[in-house]
Amino acid sequence: MADSVTVIEAMQTMQMPFPRDEVLRISPIYAALRERAPIIPVTTPTGDPAWVVVAYEEAKQVFADRRFGYYTHHDPKNASRMSDAAMHSHPMGGVDFEDLMVRLRKLLAPGFTPRRLMLLKDWVQELTDGCLDDMQAAHDRDPDQPVDFHELLGFRLPVLVIAALLGFPIEDGDYVIGLSHRMGATQNGADAMAAAGELQQYMRGLIEKKRDHLGPDVISDFIRAQDEDPDFFKVRSIDSFAAGLVFPGHETTVVRMDFGVLYLLSDTSRRDWLMADPEGRIDQVVEEVLRITSAHNFGLMRYANEDIEIGGVTIRRGDLVIISESAANRDPRVFERPEEFDPTRKNTGHLSFGHGAHNCLGMSLARMELKTVFLSLFRRFPNARLAIDPAELRVDNSRVGGGVDKVLLTW
Repeated sequence: MADSVTVIEAMQTMQMPFPRDEVLRISPIYAALRERAPIIPVTTPTGDPAWVVVAYEEAKQVFADRRFGYYTHHDPKNASRMSDAAMHSHPMGGVDFEDLMVRLRKLLAPGFTPRRLMLLKDWVQELTDGCLDDMQAAHDRDPDQPVDFHELLGFRLPVLVIAALLGFPIEDGDYVIGLSHRMGATQNGADAMAAAGELQQYMRGLIEKKRDHLGPDVISDFIRAQDEDPDFFKVRSIDSFAAGLVFPGHETTVVRMDFGVLYLLSDTSRRDWLMADPEGRIDQVVEEVLRITSAHNFGLMRYANEDIEIGGVTIRRGDLVIISESAANRDPRVFERPEEFDPTRKNTGHLSFGHGAHNCLGMSLARMELKTVFLSLFRRFPNARLAIDPAELRVDNSRVGGGVDKVLLTW
């Protein structure tokens, strides 16, 4: 009865984020909304008007329709905002910014091809093994205390990987990621903007140091592109873009590792099923983790660059559209028993990496990291089990990426 009351109240106020009682499930409000319409008017946490897309087909359409700008708006200063965060909450520029994003994707794409990433596989395995050594050492120091997977592997490994890919020193990792976390704070806009300025200043200094020592990293690729075309970063500065890549290159992988372990160990028969044929089943497990994981209570943003008819509504030019990929990935019209964790399901066409021209460039890297971590963790610690009830955990609405702050294990 309490859930029904919560659903009714939220549907009357329609302000995001919607309440969520279980960390491994999304708010029941999304399913109730989907019964009404695929696209619903809502209010963002900042009180601004927006639309939320809760159905799979319409989410796919919005992702693919280039009339929906990727964080671009004809009047950025007056656009609706998702939150007070310094990233993933407001437009990054005017409509001309879209052309720069296309150019940047072409510049970055060669570094994220499956073939290029295969060259990193042994290195990622070595980093993972080092993190597992740290977990074992923590357990050996005090066998009666649980070990925090989030702190020692789920958070740490993506830091090491993004440092190498972007090209900043690993010894700066805690500082850089700390600034990125502050930038993603949804309820402290002044500090988020201060952190953004500080990270941009750090990247500016790093770029100057790297100009005479270019390497096989993204920031070096940015410098080469600017040297070849001084107008390449005319719309937005090179240091701003470098700073903006830290969060998506790190945070999304962290939360999927954490949630993957929570799903696989909240019912250990799932782990046992995987490890009965690890190489043959790991791809299925990773895709199901990606489909069902909902690490945040917000969504992915687009702005309409013109009036658009979709899902039975007219979205006006400049309107903010929030794609709830979590709700779309649980659409029963597309996925049977969508709330169940089932790696044997035949339909794996989830939208966790988006769809169309702006799908996630780092999806092959994320998949490789998840495969490596899950297999390595359960081979090293075959009797690992959760030392915390998932019911005790809550998704963190205070930052854009959401996630949980601990995943305690014992063995």
